[in-house]
Amino acid sequence: MSDRTSQTRPPLLLTLPALLAALGVGLPMVYLLREAFGADLTAVREILWRGRNLELLGNTLLLTVSVVAAGTLIALPLAYLVGRTTFRPRRLLALLGVLPLAVPGYVGAYALIAASGAGGALDALVGWAPPAPGGFGGALLALTLFTFPYLFLNLYAGLRAADPALEEAARLLGRTPWQTFTAVTLPALRLAWLAGALLVALHVLGDFAVVSLMRYPTFSAAIYQQYTAAYDTVYAAWLVLALLVLTGAALWLEARLLRGVFLSRVSGGAVRPHRRHALGAWAVPAWVLVLALAALTLALPLGTALYWLRLEVSPYVLADVWDAARLAGGSAAVTAALTAALAFVLAYIGSRYSGWLPRLAERVAYLGYATPPLALALSLVFFTLAAVPALYQTLPLLVLAYTLHFAAEAIGPLRSALLRATPRLEEAARVLGHAPAQAMRRVTLPIVLPGVLVSAAFVFLSVLKELPLTLLLAPAGFTTLAVGVWTYTEEALYGSAAPYALALMLAGAVLSLLILRREKL
Repeated sequence: MSDRTSQTRPPLLLTLPALLAALGVGLPMVYLLREAFGADLTAVREILWRGRNLELLGNTLLLTVSVVAAGTLIALPLAYLVGRTTFRPRRLLALLGVLPLAVPGYVGAYALIAASGAGGALDALVGWAPPAPGGFGGALLALTLFTFPYLFLNLYAGLRAADPALEEAARLLGRTPWQTFTAVTLPALRLAWLAGALLVALHVLGDFAVVSLMRYPTFSAAIYQQYTAAYDTVYAAWLVLALLVLTGAALWLEARLLRGVFLSRVSGGAVRPHRRHALGAWAVPAWVLVLALAALTLALPLGTALYWLRLEVSPYVLADVWDAARLAGGSAAVTAALTAALAFVLAYIGSRYSGWLPRLAERVAYLGYATPPLALALSLVFFTLAAVPALYQTLPLLVLAYTLHFAAEAIGPLRSALLRATPRLEEAARVLGHAPAQAMRRVTLPIVLPGVLVSAAFVFLSVLKELPLTLLLAPAGFTTLAVGVWTYTEEALYGSAAPYALALMLAGAVLSLLILRREKL
């Protein structure tokens, strides 16, 4: 029996939120196009043929491909150490693969910059003053160190789910361990790698804080500069369109690479535990990798923030940080509740009904997530200024932007929970005389409540760390923890940025622990 209901069209009460979400993502894009094509033909032609655009395109593509490649070189060995070797302690290794998510990229960039150079944290603590990172190398280092966990989580899940019979058959046919790894294990990780690589690529394409701090020009950095400093909204709109084209190309490329990929298992039943291999001579390189990662992704950000914090410990600073945390926490709580409710509706429609509308509902959520934050923010700016000026730079607009962008993060746990809450339970309740809404409240909601709470927690912590949407859409004076780190780091006030960075890392650690618990690492 199908897990979907016999109806193909969801009721209006469920359809309306999905349609409003689609309108919230699609309508601002119309005003973005209007802004881009609003200039005369000569101005548009001049914008399109600027040599600067080609430089931005090359820089953006180079950085995106490089971060994915460098992240793979870190995540794949670490996932293999956790999933297939006798290397100990295994749980701490898994923690090392996830905890860098606790550090937003701009906090990582702050730590790298504030720790280096004369007078930096490393110079003061150990007498070593490495040159300050910057340009392509600095952006590559910061983004790789704090995005590789997306690849690690997917690769580790792929290694854990792979059928051991395939590798055993290869060994029985005389293949060496290395031949088995390259011919059997790596191809089986293709789906997992593509999923992680897409997340990393979208993150890099949408990032403007790290590349701005590292002074490396990309499309995102140029968009922010043109809108906030040069006030050239037409050029900014065209840069947004170029960034959206790159994002669409990344999504198309992933779909293209997934065509014809079938990874059926050979053996039936539950997946047997994989045989773990002793490292032997590879133990030393493994320890070097682990210690280097721990130093760069955990010890350096924490140590740098604590070093600079000693210069800023005062009641006034702590009061400012508390105000920022209160503002960020309040908006995050409201967003988490609204996003979890919207995600429940979208996931419920997708799991209970068939047809074009359920498919559209989920596509809308993922479109909002795939749209770079700067692109979404600018499209909402153009829309509100043209259609609803009173909404510009208000808290409701900011919460709306958060909700549209992070709805996809909340759908995953809810979809899994709804798959366990089979529709047959609701049907049985209705046979016993309960109305549809009462059946959902008494039968389905208690089952999916853990998924709702996990979704809300994910969104809450993501909003705490969100920077581009906050900078462009927040009301005047609305300073969050993320804005505090960005503002003070950009002005080289590392001591003032330290308490904000520490507070964000603490909040991010909670997110990482939730991921560990959910993935059962």
